[in-house]
Amino acid sequence: MRTLLSRRWRSVIGERLPRACALWAVILHRFAASGIVTTGAVRQLELMETDKSLRKHLIELLDGGHAHASFDDVIADFPPKLRGEKPAGLPHSAWMLLEHMRIAQWDILDFSRTPKYKTLKWPEEHWPKSPSPPNAVAWDKSVRSFHRDLGAMRKLVNDAKTDLFAKIPWGEGQTILREAMLVADHNSHHLGQLIDVRRLLGIWK
Repeated sequence: MRTLLSRRWRSVIGERLPRACALWAVILHRFAASGIVTTGAVRQLELMETDKSLRKHLIELLDGGHAHASFDDVIADFPPKLRGEKPAGLPHSAWMLLEHMRIAQWDILDFSRTPKYKTLKWPEEHWPKSPSPPNAVAWDKSVRSFHRDLGAMRKLVNDAKTDLFAKIPWGEGQTILREAMLVADHNSHHLGQLIDVRRLLGIWK
């Protein structure tokens, strides 16, 4: 039993634990070799590493840029005079898509952390009223808000106190895991639409 546990523990040390835990790994390995550390303790450490890995992958998913262009890449240097233009054959301008992404992301974040969450009316409260920004600073303000809310969702996911699998008490079975994936999915969908807008406007690389 002691030999089997020692081998199991060496595998965990070599494959799973980050460098920051190396000292503890050595200490616990010695405990394991002495029969002090149980298989239950090893399993608990494995679960901790799985949890860290899941949170890391979720944040990467939220950040985007792996299987598709990132948010910053898509909106970079978007000409102000074209932000309200609807390309022929497409229903939305870049401004409409940007604001919809911002509003939807905020709505999901608000639901994820606010017990008194109030559902936005569909579709009128999910889209801007005009295809063009109301003024010169609205675009930049929307971009900043999008970044801020994405950062808040990242923080929520990365907080070890956040149970990713627990049902949100004021929801209907949703979890933070589900909501984080929803943000990433929704953003990637509309980023693709934004790229189509840029292509038809002749401003995509």
